[in-house]
Amino acid sequence: MVLSTVLSREEIVEAMEGLVGGANVVTDEETLQHASIDRYRKYEDISGIFTQPIPAAIVKARNTDDIANVLKFCNENGVNCIPRTGNSALESMLESVKPNHIVLDGSGLNKVIKIDEYNMQVTCEAGVVLEDIENLLREKGLTTGHSPQSKPLAQMGGLVATRSTGQFSTLYGGIEDMIVGLEAVFPNGEVTRIKNVPRRAAGPDIRHVVVGNEGALCYITEVTVKIFKYQPENHRFYGYTLDDMSVGFEILREVMVEGYKPSIARLYDVADAAGHFSHFQKDKCVLIFMAEGPAGITEATGAGIEKIVAKYEQCEQVKSQLIADWFANLNWFPEQVAEEREEIVATKNMGFTTEIAADWGNINAIYESACRRVKAEVPDVTWVGGHSSHSYINGTNLYFVYYYDLNCEPTEEINKYHNPINKIIVEESLKHGGTMVHHHGVGKARAPWIKDEYGSSFYILKTLKQAFDPNNVMNAGSIIPLEFLD
Repeated sequence: MVLSTVLSREEIVEAMEGLVGGANVVTDEETLQHASIDRYRKYEDISGIFTQPIPAAIVKARNTDDIANVLKFCNENGVNCIPRTGNSALESMLESVKPNHIVLDGSGLNKVIKIDEYNMQVTCEAGVVLEDIENLLREKGLTTGHSPQSKPLAQMGGLVATRSTGQFSTLYGGIEDMIVGLEAVFPNGEVTRIKNVPRRAAGPDIRHVVVGNEGALCYITEVTVKIFKYQPENHRFYGYTLDDMSVGFEILREVMVEGYKPSIARLYDVADAAGHFSHFQKDKCVLIFMAEGPAGITEATGAGIEKIVAKYEQCEQVKSQLIADWFANLNWFPEQVAEEREEIVATKNMGFTTEIAADWGNINAIYESACRRVKAEVPDVTWVGGHSSHSYINGTNLYFVYYYDLNCEPTEEINKYHNPINKIIVEESLKHGGTMVHHHGVGKARAPWIKDEYGSSFYILKTLKQAFDPNNVMNAGSIIPLEFLD
């Protein structure tokens, strides 16, 4: 295994300029500093302090051939390559564990190749912003059904690479349920295409070698996803306040088990709800549903939800318009990112999230134990809570949200607050049989627990990495730490 390159930064830059042209190789030091991290280290970023290896260059690919040529060079010379599209990663995915690396930026691959209304699928390059493709589709009365809060920022390649999910996933599923076919480039320069078919039984589903690989196996260059009819005139919103999370989990479970498929099914605890619904929350938990689709389906879904909730006396319904208004302003645009940075500077208080998932029998225990431990073990926490936002017939996710005062230097924040809280949540989820990550990806932040996550099946994951990236030049350290590959 090649652990690090012997090439200097200057030699790497010269080689990249020869492959893609000097105009497509960024070497501005300030730009490179910001490219050395993602939002996991946002306090360091805000403070202008960069402790992670700085890339030798950001390489802006123009097409699949550029990506193949760059990856082949990296593979042959032991240069670590960090794939990037929308730059909205959260889990230290964009950090490098090796010096003299490059960031391979695919945001220039931004063509919508085909909207196929008859076969209900859209094909686009990896750098297409989800919000842009969604706007094009909605003009035609269509939608991808994929709507993460990062929709205005995230690009299609990264969404597939991180196995993302969206706010309507309880109806449409995650990106893994939407993907039809794709194109990806492996570190030896091999360009592979998985054709667009509705289903096949020709051996293992190799799409899922690529989906969720976080740029640690290959670079996604093109994707085809399903599309659906978009009928906003039939959207129906339902909101309730209730006394405790355990009852809320029971209601979510019953809705799913009875076969209803709301596009939104969310349960907020008191702490998290206070930040969203203070105008009606009254120190209670908040339960939210949205039904969509043909009118008959939305009517039946809404009626079923109302019948189930009516059995629980503690639930009090709120006006549906309050929920509709809230949801219309939920996504993160660049303006919200900038406002958050200003608020952190002004208040010296900062928030993060860690999301997990578990079956119905364990989810409430994880919620209670993780919140209890964070409050007891981590200093300066101003509040910790969370919400469930993606439900299935056999369980749900839990999105922990936590804020803390910054009583430390910027370089100390990660290990004083963020990592310890993240560790507690991961430990409690794994202890109760859950997964340590639901949709943000592993990155390097949760990679230390990957063996605990996979158990005996870690053999499969490790073998995939060793087979497709034997020189460990694809986002080294993401998903699998370096020491786990020895």
